[in-house]
Amino acid sequence: MAVTAQMVKELREKTGAGMMDCKKALVQTDGDIDAAIDFLREKGLSSASKKADRIAAEGITSILVQGNDAVIFEVNAETDFVAKNEGFQTLVKELGEHLITTKPATIEEATASTMSNGSTVADHISNAIAKIGEKITLRRFEVRTKTDADAFGPYLHMGGRISVLVVLENSTDDSAARDIAMHIAALNPKYVSRDEVSAEEVEHERKILTEQALNEGKPENIVAKMVEGRLGKYFEDVCLLDQAFVKNSDQKVRDFAASTGGAVKEFIRYEVGEGIEKREDNFADEVMSQVNKK
Repeated sequence: MAVTAQMVKELREKTGAGMMDCKKALVQTDGDIDAAIDFLREKGLSSASKKADRIAAEGITSILVQGNDAVIFEVNAETDFVAKNEGFQTLVKELGEHLITTKPATIEEATASTMSNGSTVADHISNAIAKIGEKITLRRFEVRTKTDADAFGPYLHMGGRISVLVVLENSTDDSAARDIAMHIAALNPKYVSRDEVSAEEVEHERKILTEQALNEGKPENIVAKMVEGRLGKYFEDVCLLDQAFVKNSDQKVRDFAASTGGAVKEFIRYEVGEGIEKREDNFADEVMSQVNKK
């Protein structure tokens, strides 16, 4: 069968693949559109596997709230350019909707689960890799469910470079919960309260502070008292409720939450690429790699 420009256009619209790849697929399959889609998908999956050893440390974090359910998640790509790509943004939206609907327990369960389009999450991501041309991964996610008496505080900073989800218990003040999430994005506490800090971590910090005080030449009989005072400052650095609220430095976050009638139950803070060893690329080379893909 003769391959027409209209056939190539139709295949390209359905797959997002390049014109020449679409023409080749149609020639190989004697003009059978469905077979050509399979041909391109197989080729895409092969391309995706070649990208498996690349480092995907850019991307986006996002939050989706639907009623009493919320999901916070991170999807990674190799470059910030792709993170702004419309196709990548669509993929992120689709993954968020799937996660909040199916509520998988692990990444493995999520990637093996079937989406509404009939593809597994793993295959859906692989198809996106074939179209976009970079390694893409669903790195992590957490799903939370609240009651009608609680509030979610979702906050996205810098278009999703940082995302924070707060659960404010016994308060329906969504605005206050979001303000607390914004505070967390800025100050990056590790814990909600002192109760969450392990005894081992406290003892380790006490040891360091004791050595610091002794090295400063402080008398041993007052070192213990000094150390306890400095431990208080340490807790202010790492514990949300002990921190001065960013929107009112005269008020602790604990007191701000209490003023709404509620208390912070938990928070989750994601920052794109944290903990991933990033590749050191030449910026000019990165720009040219994007230009050459067009």
